[in-house]
Amino acid sequence: EGPESFPPLRNEAAVRVLQGRMKGIQGHCNSCYMDATLFSLFSCTSVLDSMLFMPFPLCDRNVQGILRDEIVNPLRRSGFVRASSVMHLREQLTDKGQCSSFTNAEKDPEEFLNLIMQQILGIEPLLKLQSGGQEQECYCYQIFMDKQEDLVVPDVQQLVERSFLSSDLKLVEIPSCFIIQMPRFGKEYKMFSKIIPSLELDITDLLLDSPRECCLCGDVATLECS
Repeated sequence: EGPESFPPLRNEAAVRVLQGRMKGIQGHCNSCYMDATLFSLFSCTSVLDSMLFMPFPLCDRNVQGILRDEIVNPLRRSGFVRASSVMHLREQLTDKGQCSSFTNAEKDPEEFLNLIMQQILGIEPLLKLQSGGQEQECYCYQIFMDKQEDLVVPDVQQLVERSFLSSDLKLVEIPSCFIIQMPRFGKEYKMFSKIIPSLELDITDLLLDSPRECCLCGDVATLECS
């Protein structure tokens, strides 16, 4: 008999299970970066469920089991995960990683994703990007951009497009999963007070060499003006 699985929460079920007090992932000891990442990756989507079940070549089955049975399944079943479960995962990451502070310090979500996806589960990179003729592979994309006065309450579509433009980036291929980290903010500085989630993302203009429409005549474009 295989491990138990619960489907991601959708529509009315998501509202019913996740709304209210004592819902979500309980925070403890600077865990917010990991809590928010795990909630985003698993609560309402199954795109990365292979992380929970697949026997990847380098896969640490203990970490995979904790992630599946102590975090994702309780989140989808009852809408609540105890801080002790996340701490159990953090302790395992500290043992397996090169960093001793996963149990107490605040980290960048990208550091957590790289550790668990690459070093512990052995998953191939999800994104292939090209900039200046050079290809790079990664697991998530962080939005970097200068402050733009015309964007007061942007949506994710606008932020991704402008970030790609300012960094001269293109997607080499359509990604199976596109994890996007919003612009950083801390106690002293927030670039945007609010960001509107884009429920769908149009990546047509972000793809390398994809056929696109000329904005003047409507035929297939031969030149791109940034």
